[in-house]
Amino acid sequence: MSVPARGRGRLGFGAAGPHRPRHTVRPEQLASLALPVGDDGVVVGVDGEGRPAVLGIVRPTPYDVTLIGGLWTAQVLALRAAATGARIVVETGRAPAWEGLVRAAGGDRAGIALHEVGRVPPQGPSAGSPVVVVRDCGIRPPRGRVASGPWQSVVTLLPYLSPVAAGLMEKSSLVGIQRVSPDEAEQIGHLMCLGPDDTRALSTLTDGVTLWCTRRDRQFVMIRATDAESGLLGDARRMD
Repeated sequence: MSVPARGRGRLGFGAAGPHRPRHTVRPEQLASLALPVGDDGVVVGVDGEGRPAVLGIVRPTPYDVTLIGGLWTAQVLALRAAATGARIVVETGRAPAWEGLVRAAGGDRAGIALHEVGRVPPQGPSAGSPVVVVRDCGIRPPRGRVASGPWQSVVTLLPYLSPVAAGLMEKSSLVGIQRVSPDEAEQIGHLMCLGPDDTRALSTLTDGVTLWCTRRDRQFVMIRATDAESGLLGDARRMD
């Protein structure tokens, strides 16, 4: 599997696939998962030269991320963010899709909690207890009760370029884009000021590859799942 050549800058970094059997890991085994964690954040994959790409998702200032992509990638990011010590709050309308991961990770004891859409309570984030809210609320996520703030980042997952995507991308500090249709790629290229080569690449990305970008910088990154992640979540896939 190849990754397009890396873009410029460092950003914020310091068709359905097959399903594999899912395995449960006892809470006491969580420490042995050996999830990739960088000194400055979450290792979200490797760039075109095989170097780790680290996303500083936990910050003392508000930080919003929009991911136009698949559930698999969002769940890998949630696991890896939890491994850094962040509390993960998942707001979702498809709880069954997350319950296996939460159980395997030890649930609240591992800092991962599920909430129905619109029912996320205040989290009380702090430097010693940062929070990452993952909003998996479909193509038109409602206004969240819990917004980004100091030590509380929000990651909004969109399965594709929905009517609300432009607004979310506009306010986001970082945007992640996985494989989309050529028409969606053209729209995203315009919104994110991408060059023609990067725009064309968006409709050909393999599963597990994400373009992380702002309007000035961009980086193609491929997730290399650990054995534990593959056992829990299956192979990388764009759609579920």
